[in-house]
Amino acid sequence: MALLAAFAAGRGASAQDWANKMFAVTSHNFGTVAKGSKTEYRFVFRNLYKEDLHVAGVRTSCGCTSPTVSKRDLKTHETAEVVATFNTRTFTGQHGATLTVTFDKPFHAEVQLRVAGNIRGDVTFDPPFVDLGNVELGKGVERTVRVTRVGGSAWEINDVRSANADFEVALSKPTNGTGQTTYDLTMRLKPEAQAGYIKGQLVLVTNDPRATQIPMDVEGRVVAEVTVSPQLLALGAVAPGATVTKNVVVRANRPFCVTGITCVDGCLTCEPRTTPATVHILPVTFTAGSTVGKVERQLRIATDLGDGAVPAVTVQALVEAVGADKDAAAKNDVPVKPAAGDSASVK
Repeated sequence: MALLAAFAAGRGASAQDWANKMFAVTSHNFGTVAKGSKTEYRFVFRNLYKEDLHVAGVRTSCGCTSPTVSKRDLKTHETAEVVATFNTRTFTGQHGATLTVTFDKPFHAEVQLRVAGNIRGDVTFDPPFVDLGNVELGKGVERTVRVTRVGGSAWEINDVRSANADFEVALSKPTNGTGQTTYDLTMRLKPEAQAGYIKGQLVLVTNDPRATQIPMDVEGRVVAEVTVSPQLLALGAVAPGATVTKNVVVRANRPFCVTGITCVDGCLTCEPRTTPATVHILPVTFTAGSTVGKVERQLRIATDLGDGAVPAVTVQALVEAVGADKDAAAKNDVPVKPAAGDSASVK
């Protein structure tokens, strides 16, 4: 992790280096894509520095590509994406664009990202991509896309490929009409697919020497049916330095393991559960700090079902002196304030 003070005095190209270093990739070629297809690329960048980062904006040199930024304010080590969307509905042919990302904090800098691609006007997808939607964990799902090619010459899809082992594809026999060829492509997501977001591609391999491969995007999310109880864990009054333990129950529709828990400052702890089960009873222990006041934390439970599968649990406690200590505090009029980072204060 580096400080940027040395860059503040920089001028010209050298002053831009700190911003360029945050991007692992600064160019992308979409290749040949179908007209109307959903075509995106995400340029990931990461704040490598101690200073907070702010993205002032992003602009494009060509209407063929529309850029957006997923997150404009980044703390140290946080990541965001510049999403480049190729406008395949309104453009055809070979196009390219330069996307200029402007940063104004901690210092002014600009980074240029480049995209290019060829949009075929004679090949279309309906719908424009494989939209899996939300899929229940362990169920799988099927979606069908109609692929149409307009033109007089013979056109064939010889194969459909994917790097994702959870994708299975079936291709219908071609229907040849007047001046066009149509296929129905059915993609099946296997029930074994893990929970989480799905972002992949199918590659259509054709007999056309001008473009032997045409990509088709696949998007969706596998959602685990997970419940947690209670979602508000009230611990009551706890003496400074003392501990209290209460159970949280997590249920899912298939066996899973609990790999750990996290909270902002480590005041909540629980041992992992490495034996798969559909129900886990987790004894969660809260350790009070030395400062009295109301404490509220978000408890996040990590499992092998995927990131974000388990809803967060809100934990509340009141750290206060007890017995003789409480009487002494009242007698001496000791001020009461919450610990740094607490979500509420005690008046």
